[in-house]
Amino acid sequence: MLDATTRSGGTATATPLAASELAVAAPAPVGLPARCARALLSPWARFSLLVALLAGAAVSVLLFEPQRLLAHGWPPQLSGAAAALVFAVAYGLCTVAFVPRPLLNLAAGALFGSQLGLGAAVAGTVLGAGLSFGLGRVLGQDALRPLLRGRVLTAVDGQLSRHGFRSMLAVRLFPGVPFSAANYCAAVSRMGWLPFLLATALGSVPNTAAYVVAGARASTPTSPAFLIAMACIAVPGLAGAVVAWRKRHHLRGR
Repeated sequence: MLDATTRSGGTATATPLAASELAVAAPAPVGLPARCARALLSPWARFSLLVALLAGAAVSVLLFEPQRLLAHGWPPQLSGAAAALVFAVAYGLCTVAFVPRPLLNLAAGALFGSQLGLGAAVAGTVLGAGLSFGLGRVLGQDALRPLLRGRVLTAVDGQLSRHGFRSMLAVRLFPGVPFSAANYCAAVSRMGWLPFLLATALGSVPNTAAYVVAGARASTPTSPAFLIAMACIAVPGLAGAVVAWRKRHHLRGR
């Protein structure tokens, strides 16, 4: 294309225009589907979906009480390793829905005995933790990370992000820390998948074993194994309560 407005010596001359001068930036079409997609994929929309899923899971547990099915209504056609595998999957789903792990651990011991029950309970623990971690990471991290302000929250996030394995191992070993809360706090941090799952598997063994053995020996409450298991449950719980009370008293003093 030529520009006829350029003149030289009174005579109009034609000069070519640059392509960049001719190009007109056409606005990208923004329709209703695109706006809806952006809204649905926004951080707070995903977080709202996470809250809705967890609320629905909690209501389902209150209505249907799946923990009673695990303990009293186990399908008779399942037995052995296959039954333990199905139990581990059900265990993981129940922990995501906030069913207390002690009840599930006792059921594992009552249904499968100490050894097979411990394997099923630990596998279910890791599965449930992984599901919660994945939900929190995909649906909640982007919305919640900007809210991590203040000295305490920043310190906790930094500890979990920089020292993921040892921090989560200590959380799993320390009695009284809610299982679901630890999962979602780790998901909001920058902790990796492998340290989280490995620390969960190792740190959950002592407490899980105590409940599984107690469930397996519940029919003989005076047996040494049952008494030792109950001691392993009570002593760490008491120690955790004392440590929490001292920390709270120390913070109040400061």
